Amino acid sequence: MRFGPAMQTTFAVETAGPGLYEFTGEARRFLREAGTKEGLLTLFVQHTSCSLLVQENADPDVRRDLNEFFRRLVPRSDDPAMRWIAHDAEGPDDMPAHIKAALTCVSLSIPVADGAPALGTWQGIYLFEHRDGAHRRRVVAHLSA
Repeated sequence: MRFGPAMQTTFAVETAGPGLYEFTGEARRFLREAGTKEGLLTLFVQHTSCSLLVQENADPDVRRDLNEFFRRLVPRSDDPAMRWIAHDAEGPDDMPAHIKAALTCVSLSIPVADGAPALGTWQGIYLFEHRDGAHRRRVVAHLSA
């Protein structure tokens, strides 16, 4: 095993409302450019109203169903069931987005093998947007070799 210098970059992920936005390709490009064959890729999203996950990238129904599940689990604060919410400074999707992010992950650790993320056949890396509007999200990628 050999240890080399760490590398870091930031990806911008453009979103257009709630849903899963795949950025596996950006992660693969970063690893190719780094030239590291083995290591650990850590991803961290710099926001409190979206999250990261590894999920199936073959059937779009999986992403649709996940988005629908979280919409039902944590409705907007203008839903009668959510009247208890106090934080609504940025609208009725604000606090529910923070709750969804708290229930999911804001960072991921993915092994690197043969210069690529060691993902399964149907796995992709996603930003999970929890807000209603369009956003430009920042994901820090850190490679430890």
